[in-house]
Amino acid sequence: MPSGPLSLPARLCLLAWDTDPARLSPLVRAGALAELARRGLLTDDDGIATPVDLDSRTGDAVLDGLLELARESFPHRWRTWVTLHARLTLDAVREQLVAEGLLRAEKHRVLGVFPSVDHVLADTARADALRREAHRVLAGAVPVGSVPEPTLTALALASAAGLPPAPDGSSYDRRGEALTHRAGSSAPAFAAVLRELRAGLTTAAPMPSFTRGR
Repeated sequence: MPSGPLSLPARLCLLAWDTDPARLSPLVRAGALAELARRGLLTDDDGIATPVDLDSRTGDAVLDGLLELARESFPHRWRTWVTLHARLTLDAVREQLVAEGLLRAEKHRVLGVFPSVDHVLADTARADALRREAHRVLAGAVPVGSVPEPTLTALALASAAGLPPAPDGSSYDRRGEALTHRAGSSAPAFAAVLRELRAGLTTAAPMPSFTRGR
């Protein structure tokens, strides 16, 4: 199985895999938005997510698809983009993970008639490792200053969505605030975007519902 670095939306998809797609979609979208902001391809214009130009590409199909959607749409606030057509980004990430061998697409028919596809983990060890790391960081076992940047941003977003839940079912969001501060400490503009995305996730996430296939 591939062992290279995961994109931010792919990392969040695997980290929070065992949850309802309605809850997972905004988190994965927020990860894609954060990555585009971190790369300077989406900038903040008084709370509006604004493409810097019409031509830039990342080479990542998920990010480029979202960037194109932002260019073709009316201007929207970051919080709006967290949920607006968010399932498109989740679907693109799942296709990417299938191509990389981390997910497996299983075709079947609903009621024996309607074609459908369930996505299941093909690399459970990778997802379990991400989840263990998340719990260690969010529980405070790792100093915030020692957490690498990709993990900082991923867990700042995930904690705002209540994912992953603590063992007692509570939220790690207080720790997420410290991670957010650290993630944006060297880039005030990115910090502002991250706070907007976290706010969007806090209001978007429905109550937890855990499933295995989707």
